[in-house]
Amino acid sequence: STNPFGPELESLDIPQPNPALSVYYAGLDPRFVRPRTNHVACQVHAQATWPRRRASDSSAALPHARFLSLSTVAIGQHRHPLHPSTAMADGTQQQQSSSSRLDLRVGNKYRMGKKIGAGSFGDIYMGANVISGEEVAIKLEPAAAKHPQLQYEVKVYKALAGGAGIPFVRYYGTEGDYNAMVMDLLGPSLEDLFNFCGRKFTLKTVLLLADQMISRVEYVHSRNFLHRDIKPDNFVMGLGRRGNQVHLIDFGLAKKFRDPRSHLHIPYRENKSLTGTARYASINTHLGVEQARRDDLEGLLYVLIYFLHGELPWQGIKAATKKNKYEKIMEKKMTTTAELLCKRLPKEFVVLMSYVRALRFDETPDYAYMKKVFRDLFVREEMKWDYVFDWSVQRPEKEAKDKDKRTADDRARRHLNDSLLPADTQRRHRATTRNTQRTGEGW
Repeated sequence: STNPFGPELESLDIPQPNPALSVYYAGLDPRFVRPRTNHVACQVHAQATWPRRRASDSSAALPHARFLSLSTVAIGQHRHPLHPSTAMADGTQQQQSSSSRLDLRVGNKYRMGKKIGAGSFGDIYMGANVISGEEVAIKLEPAAAKHPQLQYEVKVYKALAGGAGIPFVRYYGTEGDYNAMVMDLLGPSLEDLFNFCGRKFTLKTVLLLADQMISRVEYVHSRNFLHRDIKPDNFVMGLGRRGNQVHLIDFGLAKKFRDPRSHLHIPYRENKSLTGTARYASINTHLGVEQARRDDLEGLLYVLIYFLHGELPWQGIKAATKKNKYEKIMEKKMTTTAELLCKRLPKEFVVLMSYVRALRFDETPDYAYMKKVFRDLFVREEMKWDYVFDWSVQRPEKEAKDKDKRTADDRARRHLNDSLLPADTQRRHRATTRNTQRTGEGW
């Protein structure tokens, strides 16, 4: 139950493919964390070993539990665990530039940590409750921002509070030069996990995700809001007991589409600028039509197809200006039929893409129908609804391959060493090896 890295070690530098999203290692034995292990791999291991750990999340109940903070170190830079004083000397310039934020206390209750990501309108930092030690995420926005959005995002979160897969906001206020929002700490995004799995998900993983993703969007719509920025980065997995639950985040671009009392839908409008991420934006959004529920769902289907194909046909388009690029993406989407887009995929994807593209502006989508189509496909493919995602098995497979490689290397090394021995000694070694293989005994 002791920390094998020594009580003085507070953090590790861990190479990672993207700016790190927060990873909570409470209950994860630090001996499993190696310099070359990225944050997603560690999170996968944490989830895989969760059932074998004690029920409590607190570091008091788990004496060896540590939060190992992550820094944005490029892949390939091999770094060993650093003592805090060494870490200070190693990244002085970067730490000095953000020292004012790292020293910030939010609501006199939360202590700031390292930057772990970025949202639509602000940076996200690790934080901890100074009393309980519970880890949280803290989103900051300059108080002097020309178009402040954080307060609006907090209002949306509060309107959605209580829904499955919706993070809980614990605090909002102005601290010094920043507006700050404190919320639940979550795990890696689906984009992070997609990269971890070699930028391809199996059909089983996509269908397991699709069921939850549709439910999240349905809930947001039931509370009279559109998300308007559906993309893999905005779907994140939970931690610990909620490690298999998909969460929807980043409501900075969300918009109320109907009055909660009268249920009157917003009017149809055109000549609207593109809001959201062009890669996953609906055709109507590209055409300047006011967004509605159908557009969130079209974007969601683009995400699922992206997971299965590894890319979308309009990725990598070059243009002189952003406007020209958006026009080229729109043209490619409009000329790509549902059949072509879903080539080599089960016909259910064509059916649902055609369905959402045919929805009227103010029409209520049939979310239950969409989930049933995917569930029927799941049953037809004789899959098991066990919440074993691709990343759940990816790490054990990698560890097995590493073990096989080490075994092969050991054999080669022994063979080389034996070849340097006298001939009679080599014969005795070979005889010993044969006897060991027959009896099943080993070192």
